[in-house]
Amino acid sequence: MVARAYTVAFEGVEARTVEVQCALSPGVPAFSIVGLPDKAVSEARDRVRAALSAMAIALPARKITVNLSPADLPKEGSHFDLPIALALLAAIGVIPEEDVAQAVALGELSLDGSLVPVIGALPAAMAAAEDDRALVCPQACGAEAAWVGAAHVIAAGSLAAVIQHFTGQSPLPPADPGEVRDDATLRDLADVKGQERAKRALEIAAAGRHHLLMTGPPGSGKSMLAARLPSILPPLTPAEALETSMIHSLAGLIDEGGISRSRPFRDPHHTASTASIVGGGRGAKPGEISLAHNGVLFLDELPEFARPVLETLRQPVETGEVVVARANAHVRYPCRFMLVAAANPCRCGHLTDASRACAKAPACGEDYLGRISGPLLDRFDLRIEVPPVEIGDLDLAPSGDTSASVAARVQKAREIQTARFDGQPRTRTNADAEGNLLTEIATPEGEARDLLLKAADRFGLSARGHHRVLRVARTIADLAEAETIRKPHVAEALSYRLPGNLLA
Repeated sequence: MVARAYTVAFEGVEARTVEVQCALSPGVPAFSIVGLPDKAVSEARDRVRAALSAMAIALPARKITVNLSPADLPKEGSHFDLPIALALLAAIGVIPEEDVAQAVALGELSLDGSLVPVIGALPAAMAAAEDDRALVCPQACGAEAAWVGAAHVIAAGSLAAVIQHFTGQSPLPPADPGEVRDDATLRDLADVKGQERAKRALEIAAAGRHHLLMTGPPGSGKSMLAARLPSILPPLTPAEALETSMIHSLAGLIDEGGISRSRPFRDPHHTASTASIVGGGRGAKPGEISLAHNGVLFLDELPEFARPVLETLRQPVETGEVVVARANAHVRYPCRFMLVAAANPCRCGHLTDASRACAKAPACGEDYLGRISGPLLDRFDLRIEVPPVEIGDLDLAPSGDTSASVAARVQKAREIQTARFDGQPRTRTNADAEGNLLTEIATPEGEARDLLLKAADRFGLSARGHHRVLRVARTIADLAEAETIRKPHVAEALSYRLPGNLLA
């Protein structure tokens, strides 16, 4: 007789159903696991044997074979312990086989039979709901998995509790979802003294999900501005929160099952490797660009990042997804993020101040910013200079809008875009619009069109640059609640891209 249990194997954010088959046959007593398991899965036999022994359950003196089907799909991770144990218990008649076959299980077994939390409970619950099965998982994962309302989630603290549930001795209640977390420690934009143009660029970037590059001397407030960007971004929609949380679940970043409605803000150090940024390593885990999905990726000291790392951003910025290619698999992760970067004008940082610039100026600025390739620069919708702040200005009272007032305008602009792109699943903001759709929503007329054509001819805008100016102009019009793009909207959009700054 072959007993069956079910679990999942992760391929990116997709959880593929795996059938765990257990057969007992005559022969020399042995316990083998087949079906392309990795080291952690192969070691499950020792953990399962020790856990059963701790509960005084003796294994029969027969040959035990566990097959993980489909056999050509790589199986990685310790979450296979629980389904293997359940298939074995069903094979020896401890628990009903038909009940085990109606559930998807995942969890790591401790040697004393307790269940250890594992990553990926949220996508596993999605897969279980699609297969019309319940999900059995460790107690610490129950609150996370229960966010999938269509899934019946059973969270247990030990293998003994799972056995008692399936045998009807002590049924476990369905798990409740964790709390919705909101970050109450966001920094306010009103803390920034001066820098009104930079604040305006930040508002436009947040409203249309546009990529932003800030240059300026050290201490001018570039990082300070970026740190306050989350305070003006609209909260995640339920669908976006689920998308983002599935990626964070695979990375083990969901704490106590709580899902946040705040948009992610990732700021990796400039020494980060290519694999840590785009994803990869053992198991092809998601990188920073995927962890920033539906949020912000902030790269401080942009020229200090390794050139190969920066070049890998070019395709994900355009497509909104990344494919991590490995010899045995191609793993796809979503990465629709807003790229915000900051850079000094040169290595010493004082290129624009003749009294403080180094002896290599101005050539040092060209060499330093030359580390950023032209194609990558072309992908920034907004490029601004952040000038130094006078020391005397620091004593002035806060000026400009608070984050709450800016966030209200951003939210209104996002609502306009949501209505505009209703029925366009791949287009959520103006930054996503392309092709005929961009032509339909962002073609200026009259004086605005003439201004754009003259600027494109005068300054040699690329086709990509032309489209990005149109997207920014559309966002500026949305912030003004204007139906058509007018000349002031185009003029402001051009001011963030044309000569007049160090990156022109």
